[in-house]
Amino acid sequence: MKRSIQIFAVSALAAGIAACGGSSDGGSSTGSVSVGLTDAPIDNADAVNIEVEALVLQAPDGERLRYEFDFPQPLNLLELQGGAVEALIQDEEVPAGEYNWMRLEVGTNNTIEIDGAVYDLTTPSARGVQTSGFIVPAGGEVALTIDFDVRKSIVNPQNDATVYKLKPVVRLVDNSTVGTISGTVTPELINEQCTDVTTMEESFIGNVYVHKEYDQVPDDIGSENEPLVVVPVTNNGTESTYTAAFIPTGEYTVSYSCGDDFVETADGQPADDDLTFVGMQNVEVNEGETSIANFDTQVAQ
Repeated sequence: MKRSIQIFAVSALAAGIAACGGSSDGGSSTGSVSVGLTDAPIDNADAVNIEVEALVLQAPDGERLRYEFDFPQPLNLLELQGGAVEALIQDEEVPAGEYNWMRLEVGTNNTIEIDGAVYDLTTPSARGVQTSGFIVPAGGEVALTIDFDVRKSIVNPQNDATVYKLKPVVRLVDNSTVGTISGTVTPELINEQCTDVTTMEESFIGNVYVHKEYDQVPDDIGSENEPLVVVPVTNNGTESTYTAAFIPTGEYTVSYSCGDDFVETADGQPADDDLTFVGMQNVEVNEGETSIANFDTQVAQ
């Protein structure tokens, strides 16, 4: 059974946070920030357990605000798909202004479970991964989400099925400027593209690729035209669906593929996989809305 998503208390708050209402013009010199963690899904694992240790914010005045966490066990990122979020910090009062970056720090107790077998996820010596910057408005609030892209972060050298490496890839999004892309894939298209499908519920039935801007020629992870996110198609016993959450507002090309998309080759170079993409269509993502893009054999022609 999946454990419920929980909000936990910050165990330590760095000194130096300004008091509310500190500016001479009567305005506030502080604002509030909330940060959550979500996962861009992966299709070939049963669990990806990551030890999340701390969050560090690079404040406008040069201070580093450090929040340390005390989870009882590593977080299974696969429980954070389809828009589910784990709260890291909530409504924390911090200095207002432009922050250069945010860093998520992970420990060494990281594992991946595939077909009932558990493998260690080895990590590089520098276990922190930085995001882009953000702005905390004076007297206002900002809610952000770190999208931990598991698919791009897990590296399995193609010559060793028992070795997995964690090279975290994350993106930071402002919750007020994102939407969702969702839709269905018909059984006819899946059977046409996935020639080894046995049952929809148990087989790999493809991925949907989301590329920035309209009319893109889709390509694989690691290519010059790398997708923003890749999300698996899953079957609930009735229909096959996908959901790409926390997509910044804008114009995108979505497509479907049933090919294997490796991140790296055996010698550590970006993998160039020869994938077949079908059903390319333009989708506009609007703030707080779900845009629908369905895939069937007619669209794929």
